[in-house]
Amino acid sequence: MTDGISKNSRIVALIGAVMLLLGNGPVLVTDCSPDRVSIRGDFNGAQLLCFGAITYPPGTRNQDRAEVVVVLKGPPQSIIVREKQQVAGIWINASSSEFRSAPGYYAIASTKPIEEIVDDKTADIYELGLEHLQLSPAGTIDSGELKRFTTGLVDLNQRGRLYKNLPKNVKIEGSVLYQARINLPASVPVGEYTAETFLLIDGRVAAAEVKEITIEKSGMGRFITNLSQENGFVYGLIAVLISILFGWTAGFIFRKM
Repeated sequence: MTDGISKNSRIVALIGAVMLLLGNGPVLVTDCSPDRVSIRGDFNGAQLLCFGAITYPPGTRNQDRAEVVVVLKGPPQSIIVREKQQVAGIWINASSSEFRSAPGYYAIASTKPIEEIVDDKTADIYELGLEHLQLSPAGTIDSGELKRFTTGLVDLNQRGRLYKNLPKNVKIEGSVLYQARINLPASVPVGEYTAETFLLIDGRVAAAEVKEITIEKSGMGRFITNLSQENGFVYGLIAVLISILFGWTAGFIFRKM
């Protein structure tokens, strides 16, 4: 594994050196391994390695002030957040809010805590950090309620290991090569993801790159998922037949007992 990463790092550095000739600013060359994650029946999580190289124009003297941030997020999905309220000793659903495009998974890895790297305005623009996610409510909602429901959604997904803040998880070697390791839980949703890498110097974004990552089901899980999405009638019919078969089998066994 180490030899493979070293070889990839050398290739990335070489590509970065070539790309540097095309521009005057710092250049980021990024990659992620694997770029396709297959979920099988025994899937219990995976680790994603995001790595790359930073190349600077000749005479640059601020490499030691460079910071790297990697944001892995996706797939966007519509979600309803419900607020619980206790009435007469019973917990019931009270108010709720719907978000049109909340990421099903969000992890941010950085060389330092985000608040030490950028100001709040820059963090809001690039959605750097759980506190700076820009979620789109489906309807009209005042700022106080929006903040409360956003905080609730973030907290819920943090407890489910779907939203993560990983400060000091990006390592830079020799001001040139960097890498970040992000663990994906077994409950990670399938779909298309983006891994956004930002190079920040003195609190400003000097370069950015995006890589696409696919997380998909394979084997029987993929067949069932595709069937449910592409032919709902057949999927429902099979589900009913299986239920009847299990019911009949259970009844037959109990009669024999």
